[in-house]
Amino acid sequence: MLLIMRINEDTLLEGGKVVLVPYNADHVPRYHQWMCSPELQKLTASEPLTLEQEYDMQRDWREDDDKCTFIILDKQKWADPSIPEQECMVGDVNIFLTDPSDPSLAELEIMIAVPCYRGKGLGKEVTRMMMCYGIHKLGIRKFEVKIGLDNKISIAMFKKFHFRELSVSEVFQEVTLGVTVNEALQKHVFGNMDFMLQREYGKARDSRQATFTPLSL
Repeated sequence: MLLIMRINEDTLLEGGKVVLVPYNADHVPRYHQWMCSPELQKLTASEPLTLEQEYDMQRDWREDDDKCTFIILDKQKWADPSIPEQECMVGDVNIFLTDPSDPSLAELEIMIAVPCYRGKGLGKEVTRMMMCYGIHKLGIRKFEVKIGLDNKISIAMFKKFHFRELSVSEVFQEVTLGVTVNEALQKHVFGNMDFMLQREYGKARDSRQATFTPLSL
C-alpha cells in the first residue's frame, strides 16, 4: 500500500488564497486550541484531548499509512515572513484511505477552523487542490465525504464538484456524498491545473525564516 502520509512530508501546495503544508509538531499548539472548541468537536466528531495527547496524535498521523494531512495557511499572511507560520493557520484537510481492498477510494475531510475565514471560498479552493493532489500523486479515483445534514453550504459546495448523494444516516445526522474521477471531471473541474503550484516545504520554510531575521538589541 502506498504510504500516503509520508509522501507529503516535504510537500507544499500553493493556491490563490491558501498554502497547504504538512502537519508538524510546530502546528500542534494552535491546532489544540481549535479542538478545544465544542463547535469544532461536534463538526469533526472529535473528543477533547490534552496537549500531550495532541502531540501523540500528530506523531501517529505522520506515521499513518492511510492518512494524508495538510494544514491550511492564509497565503497573504504567510507571504509576510514576520508572521510566524502558526499564526497563518486557518484549518486542515485530510485524505483517508478507508477500504484496505481498494486503495483508489478515499474520504476527504476539510475543516476551516477560524470562523472569519468561512464563506470566503477557501473550502472550495482547498477541495480542488486536494482532489487534484489525490488524483495525480496518490492514485485516488473515487472520493467520498461525510457532512452533517444541517451543513447545507458544504453539501452545496461538494455538489459543484459533481459529488452525488450516496447515503443518509439519520442516526449520525449526516449524508455521504461521492464522486468517481473521470475525464469529464478532470477537464471541467481541474482544467490545466495551473491553479496550483507544488514546492518543497523545507526549502520554502527555511527561505521564509531566513528572510526575516529579527534585530538584536
